[in-house]
Amino acid sequence: MSHGSRKAVLTAIVSNSIVTVIKFIAATFSGSAAMMNEAVHSLMDTLNQGFLLLGLRESDRPADNTYAFGHGQKKYLWNLWSAIGLFSIGAGLGISHAWHSWLKLGHTEAAPPIQFLDYSIDPLWLNLVVLAIAFVLEGYSFLVAFKQFLHEMRKDDFSNPFSYLTKSDDPTLVAVVLEDSVAMIGLLFAALGIGLTAITGHGEWDILFSALIAVMLAFIAFYLGYTNMRYLADMRDPAAEALFRRVIRNHKEVERHHDLRSIILDENHTILVAEIELREEALVPRLQREFVKQRDDILAQVPVARRNQQQVRSYASARASVQVTMSHAEQIIDEIEAEIKGKMPRVSHITLEVEGIYQPDAATLFV
Repeated sequence: MSHGSRKAVLTAIVSNSIVTVIKFIAATFSGSAAMMNEAVHSLMDTLNQGFLLLGLRESDRPADNTYAFGHGQKKYLWNLWSAIGLFSIGAGLGISHAWHSWLKLGHTEAAPPIQFLDYSIDPLWLNLVVLAIAFVLEGYSFLVAFKQFLHEMRKDDFSNPFSYLTKSDDPTLVAVVLEDSVAMIGLLFAALGIGLTAITGHGEWDILFSALIAVMLAFIAFYLGYTNMRYLADMRDPAAEALFRRVIRNHKEVERHHDLRSIILDENHTILVAEIELREEALVPRLQREFVKQRDDILAQVPVARRNQQQVRSYASARASVQVTMSHAEQIIDEIEAEIKGKMPRVSHITLEVEGIYQPDAATLFV
């Protein structure tokens, strides 16, 4: 999953870097508020995706003496910084620029034609050409991210992309998809603002759509912040807990469980903790057979002259009882762990405590 996320992030960084430069050039020569906000938008997207890439790199580091379960949660921390930057800088600067453009409305002259070599270029056409180039580059970045997003969605048995945005366990990929989606919408807003200003002669359109671009960034930043905060707040894994309950319900030697808990460290690591009680009627007959065999094996190692001594037989029985009980409890735990990890590999750590053998009403034991 992280490989697909890394490819989407790298593609977005390259395309947004190119788009940022040409948007700033167009905004400088044309004086368009919408184009300037689009340039700021692309700059912030590039920086934010740099944070996402740093988070992916950090999360790949293995466990060490300080981080017992690896560095997976650092990804969510860097994603959170990305969301904060997107809001505070991208949205803040965008709204501020729109406000200053509004205050200057009517006090500034239209940008003159741009002289390039022997050609005179209308700022309107410069903006539209830049927006068209940006649409192609950011559209390609969006397709790369969305293709990976659909692959993960189908793998997780979802069919609705909008629903999967809130259910995906890869916030990095979600961030790239959302940022690229907003980038495409922002390009349309910028084109509308620039086009309507050129047609009507009213600069209010350009400022209005530039403000909408900034507001859109703020909404996406809040959503991405919320998504990553969930993973930094010891969120439970309902799917892993539901699978555990099914496995326990179908295991013939387990009666019930208690105190089931889980923590999501990252999309590849969930910790599961629970207590279980074993089923007496399924367990005791098998333990009796194994106990006799284990006791006889222990006695076989004792000299023949001492085998019938009460002290020796008591020791052999006690030791056999402990060994058989512990061995069988470990076997049951191993079976449960193997089944859960086989069906849900992201459950990387399982801690089960055998609370004891479930005891029914004593009056029914020998009925």
